Amino acid sequence: MGIALAAACGDEPPALPEIAAAPIERVVEDPSDAPLAGLSEEELVRFEDGDARFELPFREAQGLGPLYIHRACTSCHEDDARGPGAVRRIVRRGADAPALPWGDVVRPRMTAGASVPVMAPAHPAIGEAVRLAPAVFARGLIEAIPDAAIEANARRGTGGRVARLRDGRIGRFGHKARTATLDEFVADALLGDMGLTSPVRPEELPGPEGIRDDAKPGVDVSDEEIALLADYVRLLAMPRREARDGTVFEEIGCATCHLPSMRTRDDHPVRALRDVDAAIYSDLLLHDMGDGLADGIEEGAASGREWRTAPLVGVRHLRGLMHDGRARTVREAIDAHASEGSEANEVVARWRALGEDEQRALITFVEAL
Repeated sequence: MGIALAAACGDEPPALPEIAAAPIERVVEDPSDAPLAGLSEEELVRFEDGDARFELPFREAQGLGPLYIHRACTSCHEDDARGPGAVRRIVRRGADAPALPWGDVVRPRMTAGASVPVMAPAHPAIGEAVRLAPAVFARGLIEAIPDAAIEANARRGTGGRVARLRDGRIGRFGHKARTATLDEFVADALLGDMGLTSPVRPEELPGPEGIRDDAKPGVDVSDEEIALLADYVRLLAMPRREARDGTVFEEIGCATCHLPSMRTRDDHPVRALRDVDAAIYSDLLLHDMGDGLADGIEEGAASGREWRTAPLVGVRHLRGLMHDGRARTVREAIDAHASEGSEANEVVARWRALGEDEQRALITFVEAL
């Protein structure tokens, strides 16, 4: 990995990391970037190569920009998979709000000849919303869950609905489940955060100056580089968990949406992801979370008040809870679920009616996930 990082400091774009003879051993007391158990040697090597690319900053000569937010995957997902960084979104509040011709994402940094960033217009009907980048561990398990299982969750009558995208596929990645696969999730992040085009997302995002390309003509990132980053995320293990009593979590209804487990498909190309219980604590459905959590942004199949149930994975590694980091503790996160029109109001009412010992037991359970 040291060789790959050194290459990033030169003027020439670094090549993809060379295939190592054997996977690098990691000795970390509480790792969040460990590979899945049971991977083949080839898969382990690919995991390490993807890890190296995940940490490298992109440069102007590699197609960074012309407008961008961050230079590297780790700018949002610090410490490899732990994250999160933040992205600012522009919100239109009311019919008299001006149009957003350059999109609703603030892109404050410039390169490759750009001199005008995308910022929120100064207008009383314009606001900003913060989105924390989600952690990326255990996302391979989420991708491996069959569509039929998610559709079955919607039929349980819990109020959630499938995030059905325009092409008929089911969205499952992102706070509002706007993408269906990890390759698309990676391609979206490279384009939206760094201005890097790829065969999956070949068009530069528009900007105020109309610059339609950058310092690297044509597509910036290859299919192989997209696949390498996606495989790193795909092969990340779920952080270890300590056994805790989840009785209260189940009894008051948290598990209705934060469904403890779903089974992955039995024909997945990665044997380690095949036919296993994915304890992600999410139904992967969209839920109306009411006025209190609404950001007014329609994304994928989700309305301005809907969010995909956040997987409760590696909670102890996260630096902020909820989509915008408004909650610093599990207690604050639970309380934030309640507002006018929220599907979670009854569950939060049951939570608030618990005694102190029961509340502590529930918090301890969630903190250990």
